[in-house]
Amino acid sequence: MLDIAIIGAGPAGLAAALRLHQKGFRPTIYESVQELRPLGVGIDVKVYGSKELDELGLLDEFRAISVDAQESIFYNKYGQEIYAELCGAHMGYLYEQRFVHRGYLQMLLHRTVIERLGADAVVTGRRLLGYTQDADGVTLDLQHRDGSSSSVRADLVVAADGINSVVRRQMHPKSADPVYSGITMWRGTTLMKPFKTGGTILHIGAPQISSMIVYPIADDFEGTGLTLVNWVVEATRDETVEDWNQLGSVDEIIHHYDDTHLDFLDVQQMLREAREVYLFPLIRHDPLETWIDGRVVMIGDAAHAMYPRGGNGACQAIVDGGVLAEKLATIGDLGEALAAFEGERLKAVNGIVMAHRGEGYEVIRRMVEERTQGERFVDIEEVLPLAEADAIFSKYHALVGQPRPGHEAGEATGFRTWELVASEPTA
Repeated sequence: MLDIAIIGAGPAGLAAALRLHQKGFRPTIYESVQELRPLGVGIDVKVYGSKELDELGLLDEFRAISVDAQESIFYNKYGQEIYAELCGAHMGYLYEQRFVHRGYLQMLLHRTVIERLGADAVVTGRRLLGYTQDADGVTLDLQHRDGSSSSVRADLVVAADGINSVVRRQMHPKSADPVYSGITMWRGTTLMKPFKTGGTILHIGAPQISSMIVYPIADDFEGTGLTLVNWVVEATRDETVEDWNQLGSVDEIIHHYDDTHLDFLDVQQMLREAREVYLFPLIRHDPLETWIDGRVVMIGDAAHAMYPRGGNGACQAIVDGGVLAEKLATIGDLGEALAAFEGERLKAVNGIVMAHRGEGYEVIRRMVEERTQGERFVDIEEVLPLAEADAIFSKYHALVGQPRPGHEAGEATGFRTWELVASEPTA
């Protein structure tokens, strides 16, 4: 049996450990922080992400900490509706799309790893400095929180060490330095009354100026009877470092929504009452030609860091672990198994990375702003016909591996997408 070391106890590393365990392996995870805490804000888990969690036996527990996504609605900067679609099972998929606090999902995965693999399966306070390898294995150089160091040997190393991956920097030193896009995200949460269906995601604004996404991530938060809402605003800003934990202020962005009026939500009040605000710059990481160096393989953001748009980063990271575990369990030769994993995943995911550099289906708000020359419209059908918008959305959903039921799917990307679609819409 392979001795497998996983670097990083984020959702990618934890999910990979659970998938490997299902196939009979018992990996050990090495994490730099001393104590895992539920940090972060919201993530949008697509239907194929829910399918992965179901196959891990965690769907019911995931449902308990998340919110069912029911509808997705797009507005211009004035709050005029441009387009709407149903989400997840409400559209006809077999699985739900759900919104969740990233930290809560990470803690669920962490608890499950401890329960199934044992308390020693996650070793905290160990920061990777680098690796060396020979024909028989890989040596990891680890630094402890107290300043001491140690070495660990493994047959295989799975690098799930995120956007600032030490492994990626060593494996691809010329591709390690990111390029700032000029756009920064302000990410925050607000405790408030539910809006619309209670499972609605809002897309607001003109991307040429500023763009906002709003969705609930926890109902009856901590027994308050209120909903914890996640919001993300994109706008231009001077360059910042690539760090999820930079603190920001709504003062830099709130003026972009002076003219936004929705009859069910006061956008500016939501921003002013934020419980926390973080900055995160949109950084371009070039797609890599390989995720493998001998006995070392990268997954998740380490392998394919993408703009956090469209809700696919975390989901694709979780898919990585399942595909990797399957190849290792069914292909006896390690090199052949890793090559098969990369062959199934790399080209398809790199396509998603590049698509996220654009705007995906969010492009419809840019189109409306340009076609109306920034003015209010009278009839959206005269600006962006429904058939044109439907075609844009169908193409994007197919790109990420979940073609829409009842629509032309376009070319899918080989993620066994037929398993996601019900024969008849469920809602």
